[in-house]
Amino acid sequence: MTPLLEVRGAVKSYGAVRALDGAELTVDAGEVVALLGDNGAGKSTLIKAIGGVHALDGGELRVDGQPVVFGSPRTAREAGIETLHQDLGLFDNLSAVANFRIGRELRHPRMLGRLGLLRERAMERDWIAQLERLAVDRVDPRQEVGVLSGGQRQAIAVLRTVAFAQRLVILDEPTAALGLRESAKVLDLVARLPEQGVAVILISHNLEHVAQVADRAVVLRQGRTVGTAAPTSENHEALVSMIVGAVPPPSTRRS
Repeated sequence: MTPLLEVRGAVKSYGAVRALDGAELTVDAGEVVALLGDNGAGKSTLIKAIGGVHALDGGELRVDGQPVVFGSPRTAREAGIETLHQDLGLFDNLSAVANFRIGRELRHPRMLGRLGLLRERAMERDWIAQLERLAVDRVDPRQEVGVLSGGQRQAIAVLRTVAFAQRLVILDEPTAALGLRESAKVLDLVARLPEQGVAVILISHNLEHVAQVADRAVVLRQGRTVGTAAPTSENHEALVSMIVGAVPPPSTRRS
């Protein structure tokens, strides 16, 4: 079966620093893949390349077996790839609902739409429905994001990424600023995405979270893919050993 996404020999440098040095990754349709590695392993650089933020210096990306070049995040989104980066990409001076719908605003038809008027109430109803979907505490849709808590800001970014997912969602530490209840809801949502035909790349330092939702874990170290294993409790030590630099075990997948 042709993978949904393939990364072949990815190379990316920032000056004298080589962030990616031949990294490899495959993701099948409907699969949850955890991308693991210590700080500086190249995880964020790799997902920025997949999400169209940075172009690779070498190697290639393939979607459905066909080579692709994403010149911007918009072109990646047009291919069905949504990405949540660690910086969240929120605008502090805009409201919660404006951040949620940014670039996807609902406009009035005909003349009102041409005047730039938005369907504010419809967007607010959609926002509240998404909050209920994730069981996140109610956030005033008109509240400016700059005054919200870290957990509320994280929830907005997660909701925006997941709500518009079509084929692949990339989540970089999606539970980092969330409490236990909200983290559990995010993980439940991640686990249900494959049922909707959406694959997931999950970056997390929390191996317990990874074990709950991922089918497979891929480990990066110093810009290289060093191994893959099923993220089970039995493989916990093996994954840690790959992350810190020991010889990786044979490739395995969760049964």
